[in-house]
Amino acid sequence: MSTDKNRATAAAILPLVGGPDNISSIAHCMTRLRIALHDRSLVDDAALRALPAVLGVVEDDDTYQIVLGPGTVARVTPEFEALVEQGRSAGHPPRTAVTPASAVTAEELAAQGAALKQAQKARNSTPVKLFLRRIANIFVPLIPALIGCGIIAGLNGVLLNTGWLPAVVPALAAIASGFMSLIAVFVGYNTAKEFGGTPILGGAVAAIIVFPGVAKIDAFGQHLSPGQGGVLGALAAAFLAVRVEKLCRRWVPESVDALVTPTVTVLVSGLVTIFGLMFLAGEVSTAIGSFATWLLATGGAFAGLVLGGLFLPLVMLGLHQALIPIHTTLIEQTGHTALLPVLAMAGAGQVGAALAVYCRLPRNRSLRTTIRSALPAGFLGVGEPLIYGVSLPLGRPFVTACAGGAAGGAFVGLCNQLGVAFGATAIGPSGWALFPLLDGPSGMGLNLAIYAGGLLVGYLVGFAATYFFGFTRQMLTELNADEEPIPATAPPATEPAMA
Repeated sequence: MSTDKNRATAAAILPLVGGPDNISSIAHCMTRLRIALHDRSLVDDAALRALPAVLGVVEDDDTYQIVLGPGTVARVTPEFEALVEQGRSAGHPPRTAVTPASAVTAEELAAQGAALKQAQKARNSTPVKLFLRRIANIFVPLIPALIGCGIIAGLNGVLLNTGWLPAVVPALAAIASGFMSLIAVFVGYNTAKEFGGTPILGGAVAAIIVFPGVAKIDAFGQHLSPGQGGVLGALAAAFLAVRVEKLCRRWVPESVDALVTPTVTVLVSGLVTIFGLMFLAGEVSTAIGSFATWLLATGGAFAGLVLGGLFLPLVMLGLHQALIPIHTTLIEQTGHTALLPVLAMAGAGQVGAALAVYCRLPRNRSLRTTIRSALPAGFLGVGEPLIYGVSLPLGRPFVTACAGGAAGGAFVGLCNQLGVAFGATAIGPSGWALFPLLDGPSGMGLNLAIYAGGLLVGYLVGFAATYFFGFTRQMLTELNADEEPIPATAPPATEPAMA
């Protein structure tokens, strides 16, 4: 039955994004179906948002993103891919935009779509944003393995500390650590794929970093260590491999390309990795770890305030995934990332704000229904449904939600500054789902208590800030009625978000 439901969702989405021939690529992250379109004008945004399974839509310069929520998106995406393939093989024409005959011609409509896409790119295609999105594309596919291995590592830690099932502990340690010990290979593979090279060559070069034999090599007057440079070194090595491979493809004759290009790519990139990149990336990784530790140990409350307050805008823009390499580097070095519990407070502020909206608008049944359906995911740290369905369209509640996140982050940061340092053994989950992943030298009980205290502060401040400052009188008058749901990505109904 669930398979039929997922197939029905995919079938409902497909014609509303222009049909199979309007789609150039398909991917998904933890909550969003990401598709690249040939013609943006063929998308029916309003009809998409009206689908029961769709929690919101987001558009950046590269992809059109349909928010379906965790679990659902992983099940709908394969069904969507299958329908697209079936539609292409059957030769179905793409859906065309419906307009009055006297309006514009098909050519003019296509030109309008191209202009829309170009305008969107002009706003968002800054070099920094494009670079961060490409980095995110490398690490997002690794998140399921990071989550699974992190949870197993946490379970193994509990068994180790309690002395239960001692025969199982080594097996769980191997299961949890196997992926992390070879994560550089996966990063190298995805890096080459993202930047247009041969993925297996990127993985081959990155594998040098984790090969035990590098311990016999001297570079910069010291022995190299297996894993030195970590994911940053793997990323740099694979990117270099892509550049070398493309140069070879340009100059090597086709008759010997199959022999020469892979050999030269791996040899040149490998030598540069061994005698340069591993050392440099190792120094950068060490600096990142030292800075994160120093930031929370000395900046404390202020650092938490800034990080917790700014994380929701990063989620809104889809740029939060660019932090994955930093989290992964910290996990490689210390066994956990101290930044994630602080950043997770943004979700608490969002939940508090949504609860305040629910209380302040008792007669707006449609919006209250949206909040009730999105709150369970919000408590588990998935913020997109509440962001795009509630706070962002309303404007002010988005700002007050950020205030709640800042307060929760300040609480966790202050405790860190006072000496209770802890973090998460994996990335991906937040909210209540982060409890099983918490780890630190102060003990599980204290870690859980401080994290729960931060969530409570985020809930309370987000609620209070939204309840008292999230609405103007005009907003309350217009919204406190039984009306249609607010469009998921529409601008604020009465005034700008910063009013």
